[in-house]
Amino acid sequence: MTGAAGEVFADTGFWIAMHNAEDEWHRRARQAAASLVNKRIITSEMVLVEFLNFCSRSGAASRRLAAITVRRLWDSPGIKAIPQDSAQLKAAVQRYADRLDQRWSVTDCASFLIMEERGITEALAYDVDFVQAGFRALLREF
Repeated sequence: MTGAAGEVFADTGFWIAMHNAEDEWHRRARQAAASLVNKRIITSEMVLVEFLNFCSRSGAASRRLAAITVRRLWDSPGIKAIPQDSAQLKAAVQRYADRLDQRWSVTDCASFLIMEERGITEALAYDVDFVQAGFRALLREF
């Protein structure tokens, strides 16, 4: 179900869906997460920033829970958040500029580059952007 290294990438929409039981993708996100026994989840600091930014609009309780969630992700041995650095951002901006025919965000472009570098072919995502970039968006399959 995952790339050669037993890894799957988690996009912002997955973390939002897991965080919010009212989210339309919550059930699928939980099912997908439950199916990943012994799989390592890869995400990025850029994705986590998007997640925190999204939660910032939902009030103090949501913000508090989002901060707790991110801290727990950092401490989880089964989850790795790829750090953001200038080289990665520059490469993501280049991908963004090279694909003006798409609506991919810079975070999406950074995610795609991370997935390519690590040989990950599947994402805990529902965005068609992942499919357009040649990856499987697992939340579309549950």
